Amino acid sequence: MRRIIIGMALSLVVVAAVACSGGSGSPTEAAAPPTSTPPSARATQPAIAPDLQDDSKSDVSAGASGPTQGGIFNTLWSDPPTLDPHLVTDGTSYGIVIEVFSGLVRLGSDTSNPFEPDLAESWSVLEGGTVYEFKLRNGLTFSNGDPVTAQDFKWSFERAAHPDTASTVAEEFLGDIVGIHDIVEGNATTAEGIEVVDERTLRLTIDAPKAYFIAKLTYPTAFVLNKNNVESLGRNWVDEPVSTGPFTLKEYRIGQRIRLARNDNFWDRPAYLDEVVFNLAGGVAMAMYENDEIDVTGVGLADLERVQDPTEELNKDLVEVPPNFAVSYVGFNINEAPFDDANFRQALNHAVDKQLIADQVFSNLVKPAYGIIPPGFPGFSADIQGLEFDPELAQDLLNQSSYADAGSRPRIVLTVPGTGGSPGLTTEVVADMWRQNLGIEIEIQQVEWATYIQDLHRGRLQAWSGLSWQADYPDPQTFIDVLFRSTSAINYGGYANSQVDEYVVNAQTEQDATKRVQYYNDAEQIVVSEAAWLPLWWGVDSKALVKPWVQDYAFSSLTIAKFKDVWLDK
Repeated sequence: MRRIIIGMALSLVVVAAVACSGGSGSPTEAAAPPTSTPPSARATQPAIAPDLQDDSKSDVSAGASGPTQGGIFNTLWSDPPTLDPHLVTDGTSYGIVIEVFSGLVRLGSDTSNPFEPDLAESWSVLEGGTVYEFKLRNGLTFSNGDPVTAQDFKWSFERAAHPDTASTVAEEFLGDIVGIHDIVEGNATTAEGIEVVDERTLRLTIDAPKAYFIAKLTYPTAFVLNKNNVESLGRNWVDEPVSTGPFTLKEYRIGQRIRLARNDNFWDRPAYLDEVVFNLAGGVAMAMYENDEIDVTGVGLADLERVQDPTEELNKDLVEVPPNFAVSYVGFNINEAPFDDANFRQALNHAVDKQLIADQVFSNLVKPAYGIIPPGFPGFSADIQGLEFDPELAQDLLNQSSYADAGSRPRIVLTVPGTGGSPGLTTEVVADMWRQNLGIEIEIQQVEWATYIQDLHRGRLQAWSGLSWQADYPDPQTFIDVLFRSTSAINYGGYANSQVDEYVVNAQTEQDATKRVQYYNDAEQIVVSEAAWLPLWWGVDSKALVKPWVQDYAFSSLTIAKFKDVWLDK
């Protein structure tokens, strides 16, 4: 999924979200003061997909002359761990992949319509919700002119699940399809639940009616690839990918830049921009923006007062950014001491004064998180009882744990992404609170982003921070089921609770929306009470700077492809 993992930085906007689904902060533009948060939280939301708030998107207004074609959009980014859609698990990769590749359906840009056709022009749900039949658009082609057929989707889905592809999330996103599990296990090469009816008709059979199935198909694991392109170039195919999105990969120089060029064979209206250039060399975003090296940037705390001053030249470029549907957190490996003790984990939760950090460190620009599902998101419940700051209770719980004795307590290593310098202010403050309130000392270890993601997926980290999880699609399943079901490949901490499993499995096939939400809320309460995580922040309403010549650059609470509609008025 779009493990929409987002890196934490002292900035007030996430201009491009990162996942799956888990991803590092969209380095391109700076991540929110940890993440982002809606302006007003609603109580329990029985609707599952359609009822996202109307303020989930903000657009930079178009000029009077109307859209014109041409020009290059420049932004700041960092090297993606992968450009193979079937391997994407982070936002850095996701933000580029969704501009280049595509699938049957996509997340809608209109909040009243959360999903919309992409390469499929329509779909039907049959057999009581277990069969989905997709009709592809007429005349679809890849960027090289090859036709796109239903067989290409069948091959792509089976390729994603094949052990040789080594996708860590294929079963999570495609595993509802009958036969995918057998491919993942190496017992088959084709899935009986994927049927090519004719060149334009694909039929998918899933193991049970599941309300969120169509949502999962918006994730890159379900994107279509060109078989000849992949097989002829082998592991190097992503250097010259044949694609179906609004852009194609024109150039990738590691550590320097990525250039995307308009795909003239795109099925929809071609993109207005000639190119999108992602600067990978790094730099100070605000300085680069002021020097016209990049066209958009997030606003950090240090610059907020200046850019909000109406007399400042930059003030005219300031735009509001809606909160991402995300939660930042400290993760624990439940299978490793001392995090195998619930009392110890609960003590760590109660020892952190998140409100004080919000007040003193972030000037109340972040909202402390005491649950998992963010406010305003389908399935959010204000009734979840979080583990709030209580240093006396924290000490009592530590004393009740198996690790009360500091002398015999295992060494604790908290890993964060990075390549030197400060590990992040939030991480340092949390570590200091554990030291002051509990006498618990930890080591903070930094590792390079791609290695960090790899170690996270392989369960090698004892504890980790510097991330947030952003929704892949508008359904609570992407938070509670994906992250905490004991069999989920995305359950990085190995958390397991049979009652949680029962709730989320029941929710998978429950057709009553209100009952589904209640299952997720009941599961969430157990997860929070047992301190599977230390939730830190929900999102904030943020601010960004966008050059006056950039038109129709949209900010969304969910990560969607955006550059097709951007145009330059200069």
